[in-house]
Amino acid sequence: MRILFMGTPEFAIPSLDSLRKEHEIIGVFTKVDKPNTRGKKIKYTPVKEYAIENNIPVYQPNSLKTDETFEIIKELNPDLIVVVAYGKIIPNNIIDFPKFGIINVHSSILPKFRGAAPINAAIIAGEKESGVTIMDIAEKLDAGDIILVGKTPITEEDTFLTLHDRLKDIGAEKLIEAVKQIENGTAKRIKQNENEVTFVKPYKKTDCIVNWNQTEEEIFNFVRGMNPFPTAYSHHNEKVLKIYAVEKLNRVYNNGKIGEVVDSIKGKGFVVKVKDGSVILLNIKPENKRMITGNDSINGNVMKMGEILE
Repeated sequence: MRILFMGTPEFAIPSLDSLRKEHEIIGVFTKVDKPNTRGKKIKYTPVKEYAIENNIPVYQPNSLKTDETFEIIKELNPDLIVVVAYGKIIPNNIIDFPKFGIINVHSSILPKFRGAAPINAAIIAGEKESGVTIMDIAEKLDAGDIILVGKTPITEEDTFLTLHDRLKDIGAEKLIEAVKQIENGTAKRIKQNENEVTFVKPYKKTDCIVNWNQTEEEIFNFVRGMNPFPTAYSHHNEKVLKIYAVEKLNRVYNNGKIGEVVDSIKGKGFVVKVKDGSVILLNIKPENKRMITGNDSINGNVMKMGEILE
């Protein structure tokens, strides 16, 4: 099958690689190159790097809504378009063009967590299960019919990164299965239950601030759901303190205020009072410094008893 692939980040690579081994990838669409964080060197997207390494034509249109972009797709004439974390809305004229339509690999069990950050959101919400949905693309965001779903448990050891890496492989596996079904005409579609729909928007910096007035469980899930990106943080002495891991202590301190450093536990880290108990700061990164363990933060006197994290 002649497939046009649309994708951008690392999450898309296993899907693209699996497709390339079984089908003809006639081109990839990926987002426009941007400078790196220092603004000096242009950084290619992971999908573009993969395509160049494997001699696949690369297209980087600023918009999918122009006549020029549609002409490129008409000339390529794909049997199927596969979208994996591309980051652009697909217009109707493109949706309707390929013989077998357009399918999408979405990193949640739809209809829950439609939108841009479903992996973070599932962990933060305390979900016990996540997965990948292979679906038809519709004009409405993540609202297409479901073809296949792959699932995986979310454990307390999971962070955004570990779940992300597991889901990208599950997505590739289910994608290959779905493409085979589409090709031989056995694919079944299931409508999404609109009563169960939830949305998650891209996280802004202000969305990443730890709310110490939440429970131990809520803060624990929030921090690991943000680890390593976009990263939970608080303010310590008017400077940003990034927080990568905490432990639920299940201990109530009668002294101190919510968000106050009320104790330190040797070998682990400083203890912060929260709504229903306390948490230990296991991995932190003070502003303009390297990441350190909680034990190193004690040895380095990074905090003092009675200080407030805001």
